[in-house]
Amino acid sequence: MARWTCGIVSSTVDDPLQTSLARGPRIAAIGGGTGLSTLLRGLKESSSNITAVVTVADDGGSSGMLRTELGLPPVGDLRNCIAALADAEPTMARLLQYRFPQDPGDPSTNGVSGHAFGNLLIAALSAIEGDFEEGVRQSNRVLAVRGKVVPVAGHALTLHAEMADGQTLEGQSLISRSRGIRRVWISPREVAASADATASIGAAELIVLGPGSLYTSLLPSLLVPGIRAALRGATGLRVYVANVAAQVGETEGYGLGEHLAALQTHGVGDLVDVVVANDNRKARVPPGYPSAPVTIDLPAGQGRPRLVLADVVDDQNAHHHDPRKLAAVLLGLQEERPASRLGPAAVRSA
Repeated sequence: MARWTCGIVSSTVDDPLQTSLARGPRIAAIGGGTGLSTLLRGLKESSSNITAVVTVADDGGSSGMLRTELGLPPVGDLRNCIAALADAEPTMARLLQYRFPQDPGDPSTNGVSGHAFGNLLIAALSAIEGDFEEGVRQSNRVLAVRGKVVPVAGHALTLHAEMADGQTLEGQSLISRSRGIRRVWISPREVAASADATASIGAAELIVLGPGSLYTSLLPSLLVPGIRAALRGATGLRVYVANVAAQVGETEGYGLGEHLAALQTHGVGDLVDVVVANDNRKARVPPGYPSAPVTIDLPAGQGRPRLVLADVVDDQNAHHHDPRKLAAVLLGLQEERPASRLGPAAVRSA
């Protein structure tokens, strides 16, 4: 017996792989950008019980156009995560990521010019269903996603930042390019979290925060009150995956300690049980890239959260995680969960 989904056949009976994946751990992964989609590519090889909880604060590119023209929450990060979890990846990824050429003679954004196909698909399904969250659910079904992708909230969020010099900035795309961020916040502040998102966090055995842009991908989701409450009440292991490289602009010059301090400043540092950070300094550094790997600069005797050092970097690019390496470390932590909630000292993963 087979299930037909938009021309894609996926086996539901007598398929050892599907059976094995269905028995995998329940995982909730929170964030956005390329970091979250990279993580999902690794995790989906071990479980189909994955929920990606994705930020809706983006205001640039095709997502920004649809947000302005249709009043639709940004869908670009949702699209990237759906592509990462699609059974037919990378074929499906190429389709979803296809961007219609921008007409240089028409600087306006009328028609499909400049839009990613996947963004238009989610927008169309949302219009058909008359509801953004239901449109995203249908996108998961149509594209045979292994797991599911959900927005952190059913409404667009606007990101704000206070800078070190006292000025305030508005908009994810502007803030991401800016150095000297003191704190960020979202509006509306009391936006309701997606019910799918909070339910997945409550049911998860493993909850992964990041990797991804600290201020513009991760914190906008963690600042949603319902998400914070769900994390506080969660019984699953809560793991923060530190970026392997600082981001030009928003975290330029940051070490691991400054990343964790930012979480504390925003009231979410105590929601982390374990921090995973990269200790492989031999990976190839892309030539001409102005940023640098995140240094491990925590003081000796650091208490909770427990720090786990492991090789989780792409050997060919020191500024990206390796999906399989990272997934292996996270799944190992989930399997040894009773020990993971104990012990203040930093350990080195085998």
